[in-house]
Amino acid sequence: MSLMCRGHQRTPSTSLSRWCAGLLLCLAGWPALAQDGPLLIFAVITEPPENKKQVTAQVFAGGRVEEANLVADQGILENIMWKKLETCHSLKVQALKVPEGYRIVSFRVVGAGMLPMSLQGVAGDCLLRKALEYAPLLE
Repeated sequence: MSLMCRGHQRTPSTSLSRWCAGLLLCLAGWPALAQDGPLLIFAVITEPPENKKQVTAQVFAGGRVEEANLVADQGILENIMWKKLETCHSLKVQALKVPEGYRIVSFRVVGAGMLPMSLQGVAGDCLLRKALEYAPLLE
């Protein structure tokens, strides 16, 4: 039995070999797709987190700094460190990019010196503002 395609005669064995070649090409691309997992981002909390489910932060991702929301699911919300999250905290985060911002997979609170240089200034300014807010209360 032969198949006709664009005026050329193809046999079933030729079709099968082309199908197998296509399958191999798809499988060769599979590791690249599997590596599209969580991104490593750094963040500085810039606003008081009232609703801990969505926290506004300055985020370093993809080589640039942007304001974005960090979205926490139930597992993150139950974390003791997330419950104690405050303005000016610096975070190292594994997250997935979603339309609302970044959905957190895991996180660590880090010192401002462990942030990329482009976020260290943001963290420093935030800490200075926070210190000036509390200074009158100490007199």
